[in-house]
Amino acid sequence: MELAKYKACICEGSAEEAIIDILVDNDLLIFNREEMLEERVIRCRSAKRFEERYLRKGFEEQISVIRILDSRREEFRLSKAYEQKIDVVNVITAPEIEMLIIHAEGAYDQFKRSGKKPSEFCKINLRMHDVKSYDFVKQYFSNPQLLVKVIKEYRRTANIPKGEYSLSDLLR
Repeated sequence: MELAKYKACICEGSAEEAIIDILVDNDLLIFNREEMLEERVIRCRSAKRFEERYLRKGFEEQISVIRILDSRREEFRLSKAYEQKIDVVNVITAPEIEMLIIHAEGAYDQFKRSGKKPSEFCKINLRMHDVKSYDFVKQYFSNPQLLVKVIKEYRRTANIPKGEYSLSDLLR
């Protein structure tokens, strides 16, 4: 994955934001906080709003927009004025966030037999109701090495379509 000097890391949800914050704060990503626009994760789904808020500052150099989201279908169309200066990298997390917890709990085989969706399995079987909240994820993965381990394990067990990026592609 080739990234520009400046990166805009856009997260769809708070769980994804917590994961990126943990990884970037522990120097485990292929980019660091100083390379990120405003040195933080951006929560903005609309390309138009992103342009208005962040791109009208007159960047001379290329910018990589790293979108961490759970939908393969969500559009992010930039206007013609920015198309050539911005490259968009979609990192798909469907249903990765819950799967990270399932792997961390050592419950992958039980999950596979359950026939439940990952979010449902987390709530019912693991009794974890707020797996999508920033605070829960930040606290649960307070050991960043555990987070890296389960991201790699998820990559190993998931059926990720060819050419699609996952969180493991952002790891150092």
